[in-house]
Amino acid sequence: MTATVLTAETLIRRYADDIAYVAQQPPATDLASLISQLDTAAPRYEAAGINGHEDLETASSYLDEALRATGTDRDVFLRRAHDLLRPLVSDMTQEYRTDVGD
Repeated sequence: MTATVLTAETLIRRYADDIAYVAQQPPATDLASLISQLDTAAPRYEAAGINGHEDLETASSYLDEALRATGTDRDVFLRRAHDLLRPLVSDMTQEYRTDVGD
């Protein structure tokens, strides 16, 4: 079995729309923007009483580390962020949409 290469672009493609909705900004197009939007969205999820915002803050930290890292280190930080974002972002955003009446 071949491991899928996870890139910053992959994470942006998978999570930018949902995070941007909560951050009330256009979807991120680069890693720095995604980090900024996660930092904006996490407290909004928290204020809405949606569990998981702490993991989004941690994922943001991993992405920040990935932004500065290279090679294998970058891959490790991207994977750690993805492992936190994958099970949460879609469900949290759906719950947020329901709470705000969208």
